[in-house]
Amino acid sequence: MEQKKRTEIATLGQFGLIDRLTQGFERHHAATLVGVGDDAAAIAPKRGDAVLCTTDSFYEGVDFDLTYFPLKHLGYKVVTAGVSDILAMNGTPTQLTVSLGISSKLPVEALDDLYEGIRFACKEQQIDLVGGDTRASMTGLVITVTVLGRADKKRIVRRDGAQQHDLICITGNLGAAYLGLQLLEREKRVLADVAHPEPQFAGYEYLLEKYLKPRPRTDIVAALAEEQILPTAMIDLSDGLASDLMQLCRTSKCGARIYLERIPIARQSSALAEEMHLDPVVAALNGGEDYELLFTVPIAMQEQIMRLGLVDVIGHITPESTGCYLVTPDGSDIRLKAQGFVE
Repeated sequence: MEQKKRTEIATLGQFGLIDRLTQGFERHHAATLVGVGDDAAAIAPKRGDAVLCTTDSFYEGVDFDLTYFPLKHLGYKVVTAGVSDILAMNGTPTQLTVSLGISSKLPVEALDDLYEGIRFACKEQQIDLVGGDTRASMTGLVITVTVLGRADKKRIVRRDGAQQHDLICITGNLGAAYLGLQLLEREKRVLADVAHPEPQFAGYEYLLEKYLKPRPRTDIVAALAEEQILPTAMIDLSDGLASDLMQLCRTSKCGARIYLERIPIARQSSALAEEMHLDPVVAALNGGEDYELLFTVPIAMQEQIMRLGLVDVIGHITPESTGCYLVTPDGSDIRLKAQGFVE
């Protein structure tokens, strides 16, 4: 930011800032009657649809570090987090609001970068920006994102529908986001006192993208709909496989068995874990922020699921009394613990 023109936020004022940040956003949905610029948004869902709503807040120093987090990527990521929640309900994201708590250290140009990432995500996901707010913050940048979506009332998927013998499925590989964070934190420590830092990221670009710019699995929801597969339960993987699976099982009043050798882990994840003396399986179980989808389907749908080519079957649902366990290749059972995303 030091190389760019620096415009103090106070020179624009609140409404001038909002006008600047929200210009250039396209409208994608006829249901959006009134968007940014009025006292409230007006949205008219079509008959038979349910309106979905989710809110996430992100705090500088807790959820992100601006030392190494590009603001364009941050803008994209906060949209992904909300979109992923809508997808986990088998819905389609449609509208978005963004509210900011802004510290005085940030110039207008920094917020331009943040909104460039938000704008790109909205265009890619066909989402309408319909509102938001800005306030001063004494504790660094704070971002609150609310995403609205729609879903056929008869096809909403919740966390409480898993049944005994259902297959446990996940999309993508796990642990990459956590390991991407560990790589960034390592380079930050190593280069803390270096005048012209040159971080060593070669060979681990995929891990950085998974942490800094995760993509929502819109393709999975579309593929399931095309194949007429309706999951019995679904949740997005934001807190780690172990924690999110246990949330699903607790809500569905069931147990689970997942198999270690079936958990997909990317080659870059395994390579960096070895280099940093970390366990890639622990990263996959407890890392979080992968924003993949975990869902269950009846065992009769196994062939349909395998034909998709987009998911891995990693286990099955068991009675509640049996608990949630990871099964190792030698047949040992390890009880799952919900540890969540650790920074």
